[in-house]
Amino acid sequence: MPKGKVAVITGASRGIGKSIAVALAAQGAIIVAMDMDQAATDAVVAELQASGAQALAVVGNVTVAADVEKMIDAAVEAFGRVDILVNNAGITRDGLLMRMKDEDWDAVLSVNLKGAFLCTRSAFKVMSKQRYGRIINIASVVGQMGNAGQANYCASKAGLIGLTKSNAREMAKRNVTVNAVAPGFIATAMTDALPEKVREELAAQIPLERLGSADDIANAVVFLASETSGYITGHVLSVNGGMYM
Repeated sequence: MPKGKVAVITGASRGIGKSIAVALAAQGAIIVAMDMDQAATDAVVAELQASGAQALAVVGNVTVAADVEKMIDAAVEAFGRVDILVNNAGITRDGLLMRMKDEDWDAVLSVNLKGAFLCTRSAFKVMSKQRYGRIINIASVVGQMGNAGQANYCASKAGLIGLTKSNAREMAKRNVTVNAVAPGFIATAMTDALPEKVREELAAQIPLERLGSADDIANAVVFLASETSGYITGHVLSVNGGMYM
């Protein structure tokens, strides 16, 4: 398990990102939580610290290289190293392709794909010198199968899978593994707000007949961040209840 390892998590203030931070901290990891929402990020860090974990909040935008460098520098200054990077930050700007605005395409690709590129590039500088690292990208089932009305989001997540595989080949010689987790439909505040009938229709598409939880994703990340996954790299771990096989 990742006890004593320094884990940097983007988009850590809520949802899946927060669950990942809590799960890794429960295994003894030191958490560096990055998000744009200072109050929410501070609250997550305070919660982790109250549970006995070491944690640090960094406010920044993953699409800004200077902010990303600040995050990695802060982790190294505070804790001496970066062992785990979880590229979780992501947004949606859904709409049919013919009506999609340029700015909606650019925003989603910038956060979801460019953000992961910038964070990985910065973290790998540290991991390469250490000759150790675990990089985990949060992709999506729709990056594997597509979804109407989400051309930008699907393209960004499919691109993230390609980035995962390419980086896994480049970084293996430095003992850095790079993997992706591809969540299916996950119960979040957004899905909780949907009508019951819509949630039932979503669940009907899933062989396990239920939406996943943020903890389901966090558990997969903990595994890929651990020593037991040391011979796994370039892999996409689908956590989707059998929705896409």
